[in-house]
Amino acid sequence: MMAEAGAGGPRLAELLALGRRLWEELEASTEPSSGAPAVQDKVRQGLDALQRAAAMVTQLELFSENEELEEVASADLKFMLLPALLGALTLKQVDLSRRREHLESAREHFQHFLKLCRNYGLGSFQLTPSTSSEEETRSSPAPQDPSQPNLVAMALSRSAKIERYKQKKELENKLASMSSSVESGTADEDQIREFYILQIQKWIGTSLEEIESIDQELVILKSRDAARQAPAGPRGPPRPARTPVKPFILTRDAAQARVFGAGYPGLPTMTVDDWYEQRRKQGIVSTPQRVQAGTSDEEMQKQQKETEEEEDDEEALRKARDWDDWKDTHPRGYGNRHNMG
Repeated sequence: MMAEAGAGGPRLAELLALGRRLWEELEASTEPSSGAPAVQDKVRQGLDALQRAAAMVTQLELFSENEELEEVASADLKFMLLPALLGALTLKQVDLSRRREHLESAREHFQHFLKLCRNYGLGSFQLTPSTSSEEETRSSPAPQDPSQPNLVAMALSRSAKIERYKQKKELENKLASMSSSVESGTADEDQIREFYILQIQKWIGTSLEEIESIDQELVILKSRDAARQAPAGPRGPPRPARTPVKPFILTRDAAQARVFGAGYPGLPTMTVDDWYEQRRKQGIVSTPQRVQAGTSDEEMQKQQKETEEEEDDEEALRKARDWDDWKDTHPRGYGNRHNMG
């Protein structure tokens, strides 16, 4: 197996190195938009290199379900990362019309990587079931009542995330301390083997996190697609078009209408009664029911208030007339004796 890998090794190793380098550049990129042409060009180049490398690994049969981890050559361990890198680059595609397709494809790559790791006894984790439509139709579990969340599952999920985070930090620290010797070629075979195994374990945690995020996004996309395909409900009768209202001056009575009409000849005028009658004929307002006299205390209080206002007006008018009469018969300054000796 190792001889076959060595025969095609340089080319295979170059493809893996190219795909991984492009992924690292995308991760460290400061480009404001992930849909920028330069970013998507790198995504396409990386996917092309990794897909060609994955095809070569399949052709060379580097990995088998019937062998143990000790049987895999140290130089071949790094090729186990191909499916994980393919999944990571697939998620960086930004074609919204194919978003669901890209999510499902990335999920398959991560699942393939996790199955490969489990076959070789790398890491202890539980594979999540596939979310393909075929498996959904075969076995669809009963929907859980959202008002009764599974607290046990939530607690286990939280504990698993915390544990994965701790392991991720530990692995990153170990890899940082070993990377210089491995890249410089001064590390021995045992160190190289340990370095690649640590990388695989780190990507196991990353793959589990990505699958969880993918499943959450797929639920949203499927709900959106179902809402779009649902038939539209019956609509009520169309509302009648309203006649546009021309501008006018609303006056209190006919006399006031004549006054304002003279000042604003360009605008038609109408009284409150005329306006109300017009709206009643258009069906916008309804005719109020008349209240019989003596049956409403509120009406009686209103009439009494109007009578008092009329009486107050008459009293004020009488005082004003008396004052005018007094001024007519008495000159200005009459009765002022302050300046007299």
